[in-house]
Amino acid sequence: MSRHKREPGTLPRPLALLGALLLATATAVAIRMLPAGAASPSRPPAARPPATPAPLPAQADEPPAAFVGFVGFVDLTRQPAFDLPAESRRTGVRRYALGHLVAGGDGCTPRWSGAAGPRTSPMAGRIARLRAMGGDAAPVLGGPEGRELAATCTRPGGLSAAYRRVVGAFDAAEIVFEVRDSADRAAVLRRARAIQAVQRERRLRVSFTLPLRHDGLTPGDVAMLRATRQAGAEVAIVNLLAPIEPRTARGARLGRVATAVRAAGAQIARAQGLAEPGHAWPRIALTPVLAGRADLSELDARKLAAYATHHGLAWLSLRGVTPDPDVSRILWRTSSYR
Repeated sequence: MSRHKREPGTLPRPLALLGALLLATATAVAIRMLPAGAASPSRPPAARPPATPAPLPAQADEPPAAFVGFVGFVDLTRQPAFDLPAESRRTGVRRYALGHLVAGGDGCTPRWSGAAGPRTSPMAGRIARLRAMGGDAAPVLGGPEGRELAATCTRPGGLSAAYRRVVGAFDAAEIVFEVRDSADRAAVLRRARAIQAVQRERRLRVSFTLPLRHDGLTPGDVAMLRATRQAGAEVAIVNLLAPIEPRTARGARLGRVATAVRAAGAQIARAQGLAEPGHAWPRIALTPVLAGRADLSELDARKLAAYATHHGLAWLSLRGVTPDPDVSRILWRTSSYR
């Protein structure tokens, strides 16, 4: 959106820049409070009361927010100095997911997986500048290189306090859980109750990232989604990690992905208590996972972008090996295919 003409009700540019500077300072202080080591968690920051009550799971058929196009994934363990504002200006991508936060210390202390920690990450000010540009970034909890807090934090009230610390440190409107513990029913229920507690205090959009098989989701993941809803937590989006077969594979590779997504959509609709399977489409995000640079062609990228926009998916993302630049540019412009 052009900023040369100020619309009625908007702040003058000097005040907007001052607000962005203050947000950067506050976010930097908050992230420094999120320890990278084994220190016991301090008292969580007070939750901000929402202007209106947070939506409850009973409103199951209400669609989530509108399609946002492409969401970039940033592995801060491997790229702790990733420049969000610069990358956003280069690519046009405005939304990012930042991974991964896992359990550390006493099991209730969030930390970055791997060697990099929030104290060494320069991300605080960069998130603030991204937001000043109209973008946003959401932290990702769990993932492949550590245990999600729900699996380790069994102290009463400890898990909800840990989630509050993450939300407060990033001033996050959204958090993403990359769930790998669906078979652990105790962890599933702890996570659901902790999410519900935070959602009752403030508006918080929650997404779950789950692996996609050829026949949809695993039975365990479907049961986990159902149990989470029944425990009172609202999961707005289910992000499907879809492995992409190499281009040497026979038959319609992307057709098989589409079949798997459709199967997962029916499972998600049942687990989320939706009236019709078609109501699940805006609650699904699709993240192709590449094993090789050449596994996705420009034509493949156009098909994926058109598929996401045609079905009104929540977003499209990418994991694994980085494809050719021309392929990436097509995916970055996903929203233009609508």
